[in-house]
Amino acid sequence: MAGDGPYFQVRPVILIAIGSNLASEALGTPAQICTRALARLNSGDVRVTAVSAFYETAPVPASDQPWFVNAVARVETGLSPAALLSRLHEVEKEFGRMRRQLNEARVLDLDLLDYKGMFQEGPPILPHPRMGERAFVLYPLRDVAPHWRHPVHGATVSDLIGALTPGQGIRPLAGSVPRLSGLE
Repeated sequence: MAGDGPYFQVRPVILIAIGSNLASEALGTPAQICTRALARLNSGDVRVTAVSAFYETAPVPASDQPWFVNAVARVETGLSPAALLSRLHEVEKEFGRMRRQLNEARVLDLDLLDYKGMFQEGPPILPHPRMGERAFVLYPLRDVAPHWRHPVHGATVSDLIGALTPGQGIRPLAGSVPRLSGLE
């Protein structure tokens, strides 16, 4: 059932997670793929207003696949949550994403994390059901929305980071802060 969560944001935001752990001959390194995906999203009726630093992160669950490059973007759009998620899936497909098995390595992964503090059982499920457990989401989220609160239980992003399960590998990717001017 759709509705507003009990915890209202200081300023309601729409947050998208971006990730890649497979290079592409045509698209470049995972960091370049993430940058290109942000540029592709920043068109038409979606406007990227902020982008976190890029982080190198271990796969979750742990596996022998390559580490990911992850970021979070804050966007503005008039699209509904379902239409925005559909747009994210279209961009993934344009970049060669093929969904064959859960948690596989991928050229691009785009997730709708939060849509203006909305609580919705789906589709899409909002907020993203596992976002509060993932370092690869929370650290970059803090970069673009430091006062964000979880729409269901009200925990701050800093509280959620403090409660993370130890051992989730994450480190800033050197020299990776994307500029919005490069997304146009």
